[in-house]
Amino acid sequence: MKTKQAKRWLAAGLCLLAWAAAAPAADLIAFWDQPRHGGNSFNRLPPDQAYFDALKGYGASWVRLTYDKWRPARRDFLIGDADDYRGLEPRDLAVLKQALDRAQQAGLKVVITPLSLPYKRWAQNNGNRFDDRLWQDRAHWDAAASFWRDLAAELKDHPAVAAYNLVNEPAPEKMGGLAEHAAPETMAAWYRQQQGGARDLPAFYRQLIAAIRQVDAKTPLMVDGGWYAAADGFSYWPAKLEDERTLYSFHMYEPYEVTSQPNVKRKPPYVYPGTAPFAGKMERWDAKRVAAYLRQPVVWAKSVGIPANRLVAGEFGCVRTINDCRAYLDDVLTALDGDRLHWAFYSFREDTWDAMDYELGKGKVSPKYWEAVERGLPDPVKREAAPEFEPIRKRL
Repeated sequence: MKTKQAKRWLAAGLCLLAWAAAAPAADLIAFWDQPRHGGNSFNRLPPDQAYFDALKGYGASWVRLTYDKWRPARRDFLIGDADDYRGLEPRDLAVLKQALDRAQQAGLKVVITPLSLPYKRWAQNNGNRFDDRLWQDRAHWDAAASFWRDLAAELKDHPAVAAYNLVNEPAPEKMGGLAEHAAPETMAAWYRQQQGGARDLPAFYRQLIAAIRQVDAKTPLMVDGGWYAAADGFSYWPAKLEDERTLYSFHMYEPYEVTSQPNVKRKPPYVYPGTAPFAGKMERWDAKRVAAYLRQPVVWAKSVGIPANRLVAGEFGCVRTINDCRAYLDDVLTALDGDRLHWAFYSFREDTWDAMDYELGKGKVSPKYWEAVERGLPDPVKREAAPEFEPIRKRL
């Protein structure tokens, strides 16, 4: 009797496994139908299981994961060499997949976010020099498209991957004659002159998307606006991209003269709320001004037929030691949540730069932190939900 029963259970189990194998994978674009809140991971070491578990423990549902600080097998992690892309570096790919497995075990979705592409090496890996090659010659786009086609083919079936963020903070405008935060009509006039050229960011995205869709028809895509993903960086785009599985991402560190590291050393520092430089003039920044600035991508999206649940604040933050960083974070999040946008704070337990690690509070980080950085060892500093982290923690 027991033998027959065991056989029946075995047969039922095999049928269940066969059904699961045949069942279609979940459509991950649906993950983005409701507001999703998470954090950025810009660490120098691949995050361990405790890192992902801790982020999930706060209530995050996703992590924006970049790998460009990780130790590469060759010159550039995963790409091999941004000057001469010849395929994915297998050892680096294995490290990335292991990190994805850990995120999956923690219950987090991941947005893959390269800082470098072929012919566009991230400045911090390039002697702090801005690499403009990708925006000078459209022929370089082919290598970037090949890279993304190769990566999508490898990651399309990984259950943790919720989107491909095609490149972090593109800035084709930087050396192309367009001032940062220019008036919308100035931006539009500039773009009309660039259409079809190497600084045409929407056209660049279209080429990458076409390459990805050759091997992966379903994984959602995420695209940053121009001028380092500024909230006004979509202002000159005359239309949305054709791929309906696309999310549009912007970052928020404005006014930069208030939120940035140099302000810590400035005497006297700019304060929030208060008056600070922005777009070539002095402006008062407070909750009302923050909300107005963050309305720009929302208004643009509505004008071109993009629903609010396809907008993402991919990064935002301020140096934790400045006065009223907590108030600034609260005002930013109030504006984002008012429009029911997705967001990811910058950054979670970064092991190489402590300035926006809000769990550390307002105090100086332990010398052991910097010793670990110098020696390439794991970050030994314990974290806790400090008051500076509260605006984020309570909304995760």
